[in-house]
Amino acid sequence: MHLKKPQEVLLLGPGPSPVHPRVLEAMGQHTLGHLDPDFFQIMDQTNNLLRLVFETKNRITFPVSATGSAGMEAALVNILEPGDKAVIGVNGVFGQRMVDVASRCGAEVIEVDAEWGRPIDPELLEKTLSAQSKVKLVGVVHAETSTGVQQPLEPVVDVVRKFDALLLVDAVTSLGGLPVAVDRRDLDIVYSGNQKCLGAPPGLAPITFGERALEKFQERKSKVQSWYLDLSFLTRYWGEERFYHHTAPINMIYALFEALSMIKEEGLEDRFARHSLHSKALIAGLKALGVNTVVSEQHRLPSLNAVWIPEGIDDAQLRSSLRRDHLIEIGGGLGPFKGKVWRIGLMGNGSRRENVERLLKALSEILNNLGHKCSGEEALSEAGKIYQ
Repeated sequence: MHLKKPQEVLLLGPGPSPVHPRVLEAMGQHTLGHLDPDFFQIMDQTNNLLRLVFETKNRITFPVSATGSAGMEAALVNILEPGDKAVIGVNGVFGQRMVDVASRCGAEVIEVDAEWGRPIDPELLEKTLSAQSKVKLVGVVHAETSTGVQQPLEPVVDVVRKFDALLLVDAVTSLGGLPVAVDRRDLDIVYSGNQKCLGAPPGLAPITFGERALEKFQERKSKVQSWYLDLSFLTRYWGEERFYHHTAPINMIYALFEALSMIKEEGLEDRFARHSLHSKALIAGLKALGVNTVVSEQHRLPSLNAVWIPEGIDDAQLRSSLRRDHLIEIGGGLGPFKGKVWRIGLMGNGSRRENVERLLKALSEILNNLGHKCSGEEALSEAGKIYQ
């Protein structure tokens, strides 16, 4: 029995994103041993490319051999010990997940909440930190995938620096699609995932640790609760020592290397501009269809567009028709947004004009069939104005 070749579905959901043929071809190259000297060269080159995309000189920058959630876990288990205090911003699913992981480390977790669809208020964050003593870590989500909110980082950094805490940033849906700028913003720990704006298949979690975070790690009084994610082991494998720790996913690292190489060729600023342009065109077209955005323009993610489902439209029915009849996937809402919101990703290789126009045509057809009268031609015209 052989694998049945999957249909090519246009992935415009919250992830994974469409993978460029170059990346797929790279992933299909001959597998090397995980301790092969030629593979070591690829590891080093991949880490250098990650530094370029993170915009950092951090020496500890590498891809964790697991998905983005493992990046979150690696960041938290290496820093937090039982009894430590962590303040976590929660304005969606992934902030709440950060709370869960931090609590499993034995930390005392204090939440700073914001309404879904809005960023964390830095003034509320400062008030919370002022009421606590010896907070070790503050965590925020830069790009909240469940809501499409972009968290302004500079005000958060300004607050955190007043309290001598580390700042942890979830950049799973932002790295490679909008500026993360680790060094310029003075971020301590940042993690991401392969499968969003970086444009590689899921399976790796790029992460970077700054010197303040490494100092805190060195001061630990207890073992890291996860053997697999223990930074002391991982840095020995990814560093000059090449100490055997685990069998790295060789071909996945090939794919990440190629995806990062394509980002370097495109240039970060051009890539950020491309994501912004196509998001604006999509939103203009959706507005013409009577589909409105969840997040205000100033806090909207260019990589993940959250929009309200028009009144009277069945979420599952539309997304099922879109997948079945048009071979396009978009995401539904999570938590309190379930059945109320669509999440439309324009990430990496998926952030293209032809994909925006294909989606608008398909949505207009299905919406009209479901009784929501709208004009596909008008939607394409409004999107086209953005491209002029």
